[in-house]
Amino acid sequence: MKKFFVIFVLFALPLVAYLFFASGVNNFAKLPVLTQEVYQLESFTNVEEDGGEVSFDNKITILSFPGTDPMEYLTNAYHLAEKIYDPYSEFKDFQLVSIVPEGSEAEVELLKRKISEIVDIEKWIFVSSSAEDIQSLYDSLETDLVLSGDLSTPYAFIIDKDGKLRGRDEDDDGEPLFGYDTGSLHVINNKMNDDVKVILAEYRLELKKYKEEGLDQ
Repeated sequence: MKKFFVIFVLFALPLVAYLFFASGVNNFAKLPVLTQEVYQLESFTNVEEDGGEVSFDNKITILSFPGTDPMEYLTNAYHLAEKIYDPYSEFKDFQLVSIVPEGSEAEVELLKRKISEIVDIEKWIFVSSSAEDIQSLYDSLETDLVLSGDLSTPYAFIIDKDGKLRGRDEDDDGEPLFGYDTGSLHVINNKMNDDVKVILAEYRLELKKYKEEGLDQ
């Protein structure tokens, strides 16, 4: 028994550790930039009456598009809330921004009440604008995904602090991964969660380096 235990410690544990750290496609790397300049949010209005201006600047943003009937997005919203928003909302520079067309504010309030039953939605911001502005924002992502006629999509997107779209240069099918299907728990758990970890780690490392350099001066 002792011999088998020694063999396990020497060989099996390092192999398990290797497989664990190698499981994420982007672990210990920067998340690729797929689109250099995403349309900004100056023309969008925070649906909260006392809400401030919303911007991608200096924020790591999860961007979603619930569309003209936000309650139809409820399952997707729950997935985002539980798997992405809740684990990372305490990071200072993290936010989730949902884009809805003007006139859907009442439905938005109902959706917000539902989401707030499971998470604190302080950093989940809903903004509205015209259909033209929403389409322009979506087109600026330069993805291979189509926005539906009701201005919705199940896909969510990662926008970095410089307003650039992040994702994967090559997904399992060999094509770029621009957005993450929030209707699929497999995608959220095994791809989106991994990639959000990567970009947060990237910025934490940059901040640590900046602080260390500042101390050296």
